[in-house]
Amino acid sequence: MALTKDKKAKIIKEFARDEKDTGSPEVQIAILTNEINALTEHLKNNKQDKASKRGLLMKVGKRRSLLNYLLKTDVKRYRDVVAKLGLRK
Repeated sequence: MALTKDKKAKIIKEFARDEKDTGSPEVQIAILTNEINALTEHLKNNKQDKASKRGLLMKVGKRRSLLNYLLKTDVKRYRDVVAKLGLRK
């Protein structure tokens, strides 16, 4: 379920603002989105896995707070991330 190093590096490279950027909101949102998608697939097959469901909800909340922060600080960057990731909001 966890991201592999290669996949995470690819996500970081795609969303990074410069070559050493690993902690910007865009990168964090992209990584969380990928983890949320993986957990969603896991929970489709394992409906009774309450611990994973709790982890999923925590990740969704963290992503929402990062999106809110990005919306307050820079609307253009927010819209770019939402469009790239295909999120509803």
